[in-house]
Amino acid sequence: MKAILSVYDKTGLVDFARGLAELGVELYSTGGTRRALEEAGVPVQSVSELTRFPEIMDGRVKTLHPGVHGGILADRRKPAHMAALEEQGLAPIDLVAVNLYPFEMTVAKPGVDFDEAIENIDIGGPTMVRAAAKNHASVTVVVNPVDYPRVLEELARGGVSDATRRELAQRAFAHTAAYDAAITAYLRGLEADGGWPADFTLGGHKVMDLRYGENPHQAAALYRSGTSGGVAAAAQLQGIELSYNNIVDTDAAWALVHDLPQPACAIIKHTNPCGCALGETIAEAYQRAYECDTTSAFGGIVALNTECDEETARKITSILVEVVAAPTYTPEALEAFKAKAKVRVLRIEAAPAAEVVKAVSGGFLVQSADAALATRASMRSVGAREPTEAEWTQLEFAWRVVKHVKSNAIVLVRDFAAVGVGAGQMSRVESVQLAAQRAGERARGTVLASDAFFPFADGVEAAAAAGVTAVVQPGGSLRDSEVLAAADRLGLAMVYTGERHFRH
Repeated sequence: MKAILSVYDKTGLVDFARGLAELGVELYSTGGTRRALEEAGVPVQSVSELTRFPEIMDGRVKTLHPGVHGGILADRRKPAHMAALEEQGLAPIDLVAVNLYPFEMTVAKPGVDFDEAIENIDIGGPTMVRAAAKNHASVTVVVNPVDYPRVLEELARGGVSDATRRELAQRAFAHTAAYDAAITAYLRGLEADGGWPADFTLGGHKVMDLRYGENPHQAAALYRSGTSGGVAAAAQLQGIELSYNNIVDTDAAWALVHDLPQPACAIIKHTNPCGCALGETIAEAYQRAYECDTTSAFGGIVALNTECDEETARKITSILVEVVAAPTYTPEALEAFKAKAKVRVLRIEAAPAAEVVKAVSGGFLVQSADAALATRASMRSVGAREPTEAEWTQLEFAWRVVKHVKSNAIVLVRDFAAVGVGAGQMSRVESVQLAAQRAGERARGTVLASDAFFPFADGVEAAAAAGVTAVVQPGGSLRDSEVLAAADRLGLAMVYTGERHFRH
């Protein structure tokens, strides 16, 4: 038997190669893999022994040769294939162990230019993997070190089973598909106005299997599509296993808190904020966010946009929370969290805004990230009363928060803290009423943000009755004049943003 080994991830490589050699398998390899095996004393030959041709073009061409691919692609069940090998003086290749340098790691490095990125696109590796996977009836292909022991065990028993080779082939095609998807995403990102492509590829690498999905009868797993941060690449510093819902809610909390200036805290329940605030310190920001809705905060997800210190950690652990997410933690904070050993503590690095993908029956939708965020400079006051300077600052903050609330979305804000949230209601006036109900007496003197326009004046009238003094909304309703007339009559300042933030 002959095997080709050429891997970026060298986990378990030496033990695997040594096990193959002990079973009498001849090993052939390239570059760094061959050097690693030679240094470990494992007998290995250069792939050039198969091709009888040197590497050329700075290594761009070394395995793209019939001496490699003829041996991989020959179907042992077809006498003509075996005769062709013999006629050309070639030998069959029985096992291919190849995994690819993660392209995302190349393009994520600071200062990487286009030429370097392109040069790091592997051609020979994916070609060998695909060839071996295609011919899995005759060849075993291994792309993940986790499969090395299993393959060795079956070989020792007489040969890798058909079922195992078929399963490994599926994994191999998934490996190359994810690799190509990463390259496609990089090139697509270079096109400022390229539009959506005719073929859209998605790829990812499994981080972990999850106990279940949204409900216990649903299977689930977490995949990472890049290496540049984000919730999928979070480091879990303590706590029990993350659930599907934990991850979804943490992503919502992380997105909200990073649309706010530091220090800020967001508390999320079922993807909606039940608390959000700024503070002079991160501990103050958490406390003010918690006070928005102390009932709903129980069992929620807490996200901070600056380092978590001991004071903040102790405040958080005074109630039950599911997850805490922050960019960094002080040693004292991590020590404080140990008092609640089940709490999942995540360290997350910021990630660039990504395309949003949503599955539908028979396919999926893709849209660009909702990166728009109107500021005072782009907003316009349209009412009879201009907002006060204090109202302007609160309106800007409220607009940042309402962007992250499920439609129909209403947020009441005072002193840079959400005090009432109305989310996901079927009518906008009901969202206003719900936000006012949650705020109670705190609604007096608040500003209100609405993710989309008011279709009728009743929403503004309900806001004024609760004590709201100023409103920010996109504008654009057929009844804008009626809504504005009601605001003027009730003494509310009215601001239009010209952009909406539906969130479904």
